[in-house]
Amino acid sequence: MAAPVTSSTPTLAPDTARSYAGPMVLMTTLFFLFGAVTNFNDVLMPYLKDVCQLTDLQSSAVQSAFFGAYFLMSLPAGRLLEKLGFKRGIVAGLLIMAVGALVFVPAANSRTFGLFLLALGLLGAGVTLLQVAANPYVSVLGPARTAASRVSIVGVANGLGGTISPLIGGLILFGGSAVLKARLAALPLEQRLTQEATLVKPLYLGLAGFLAVLAVLFFLVRLPEIESIPADEETATAPAETGRRSALDYRHLVLGIVAIFTYVGVEVGIGSFIIRYGEAQGISQLSGFTQELVRGLSLATNWAATLFGNTPEPIDTTAGFTKAVGAVLVASYWFGLMVGRIIGIPLLSRFNARKLLVGVCAAGTLLVLLSILNHGETALWLVVLCGLCNSIIWPVVFPLAITGLGRFTKQGSSYLIMAIVGGAIIPPLMGWVATHGGGLRVAFGLPALCYAYLLYYSLSGYRVR
Repeated sequence: MAAPVTSSTPTLAPDTARSYAGPMVLMTTLFFLFGAVTNFNDVLMPYLKDVCQLTDLQSSAVQSAFFGAYFLMSLPAGRLLEKLGFKRGIVAGLLIMAVGALVFVPAANSRTFGLFLLALGLLGAGVTLLQVAANPYVSVLGPARTAASRVSIVGVANGLGGTISPLIGGLILFGGSAVLKARLAALPLEQRLTQEATLVKPLYLGLAGFLAVLAVLFFLVRLPEIESIPADEETATAPAETGRRSALDYRHLVLGIVAIFTYVGVEVGIGSFIIRYGEAQGISQLSGFTQELVRGLSLATNWAATLFGNTPEPIDTTAGFTKAVGAVLVASYWFGLMVGRIIGIPLLSRFNARKLLVGVCAAGTLLVLLSILNHGETALWLVVLCGLCNSIIWPVVFPLAITGLGRFTKQGSSYLIMAIVGGAIIPPLMGWVATHGGGLRVAFGLPALCYAYLLYYSLSGYRVR
């Protein structure tokens, strides 16, 4: 998830004759990478559940390791950038991610879940550093009047990466040729799991190589220097608010922190459990629409899987719901979020943003509740449609939460960024409920509660008092 560009505008060293097309391409690539690495975890989680023989609760630690880095690294990343500068900070973030990707090799060789979590934690730490470093550049790579367009471009790239990666990953990890599947099925359990664990190695070795090349490019390219990030004029001149010692003294900000926490939690939680939720539905026959969607997307992306030494056959849709089918639905969930962001750009400029927030939060609550009350493919598609609802929640909640903070605006923003840790906590809670409290149908009551809280915030909690 991309951290928002703050209201303070960074200033560049004078260089009016320069074209920033090259740096903008690199930044767009970074945001594509953010989405791809983050959303691939939705496929990795059920994969590791099988390979490492885990429970739903244990497998949810995949998201905890990754998103926990946002909480642990947000403030240290800012201090590190002060020492390294933005350009070297980006290079450092890419190299940290590359190390994390390489740790997947010994993790897969030994089938050690702890090593997988270490690798994910390093990836998350690198992404956090990159997020903090990359966002200011997006706002200054060109004229101020086109800043919103640049933010939209990288946002769409982020969504595109998040849509494609689980699709390709699902083909590689859950697809495979008939010959490979037959060979693996004939092996004893431990040998089969060991062989399946190696399927992830080409993916992360390729990622490590790509990250290293990208780090070299960022090191060599001439990026604009950010001279300073001045304080907002209003913030700099405003008198101290009576009785306010911290941003946390503002009730609407505290409620907003919880709102960001629940939003990231519900977004990640639903994506993480779509495959497992589909398995729990016992779907033996897919609808014609789903079959055509799965066939079309698997054929369209098979070429990408061959780049990693895998030659999967088209996904078999006659066997009902499988993990490979689930990976396509995970991609559809994130595709809905990307489409919603594109549609949301003109809608948010024409209509009252808070009222639109009320609508999507109410829709999200209703979709999850209807899913819990239904069965089969209907229940599954209802939660996939939640991706559309998630699309505008972040860009509306964040500014509502920092409204009226005055000189505490930046402090409030840092607390909101740290609330991304919701992605590390809500999925394990869902996993705990699924393991100990009645299965995944009951566990999806947590996303319903999250949407209900977001609805409360959009109706009342946002008010500045």
